[in-house]
Order: sequence, then structure tokens, then C-alpha cells
Amino acid sequence: MTSYKDKKVITIGIVNELTGLSERKIRYYEERGLIFPDRTKKGTRKYSFSDVELLMKIADKREEGVQTSEIKKDMMRERNKKDLREKMLRGQLNAHFNRQK
Repeated sequence: MTSYKDKKVITIGIVNELTGLSERKIRYYEERGLIFPDRTKKGTRKYSFSDVELLMKIADKREEGVQTSEIKKDMMRERNKKDLREKMLRGQLNAHFNRQK
């Protein structure tokens, strides 16, 4: 079941109000591959609460002078760490319960 934080239901205008980021800046972060909104059939962007939190983190890093390319690298490193942790945990559970993939 998907968490409410991950459901893409928020429009770009509301994200603008919540974050204080301009719609143009939000679209720019999408263009740079930092955020991935869903699209409706008519092309309207839809964001989740997790996306809003991520945008706030991105904005904080940008204020600190961090380039978008470095933010993206950091995000990829974190995602890889999380994937590795999940694989290791899954392997430990499988080993404990004597299960094969």
C-alpha cells in the first residue's frame, strides 16, 4: 500500500505556495532530473508530499551554494545506499529463514 506522502495529488500552484519556490524554479528542478512529478492526461504536473519535502531540501542546498549537479550526485548516492541496505536486509532475512530468491 502506498503511503499518503507518496501519492501524487498536489498541483504545481499548491507546491509553489507550500515551498515558496516559483513554478519556473520547480520546473527547472524537474528538467535537471531532481524531481519527477506525474502527469495527468492533459499534462498537468502532480506532486506528492514527499516531493514537496525534497524540493525544500533542494532549495536549502541551493541557498548554501550547492550546484544542482552535485545535489543530483548526492541523491543518487543516497538512493544507492538505500538499495544496498534493502538488498542486504533481504539477504539476511532469506538466510535466516533458509529461503532462496
